[in-house]
Amino acid sequence: MNKDTRPWIARHKRFGIILVGIIALNVAFGFDPRFTIINLLWIFISVVKID
Repeated sequence: MNKDTRPWIARHKRFGIILVGIIALNVAFGFDPRFTIINLLWIFISVVKID
């Protein structure tokens, strides 16, 4: 990894952790489209930081 990539990964680490959690919960409890869509929208909004 070069120097430009590390800050981006550090900044978006939460995104990856939440995405893995959503996939794990869908596998464990069965796919729920509402749960998945709501969480993906939440991730998108937190990553984009709409001002």
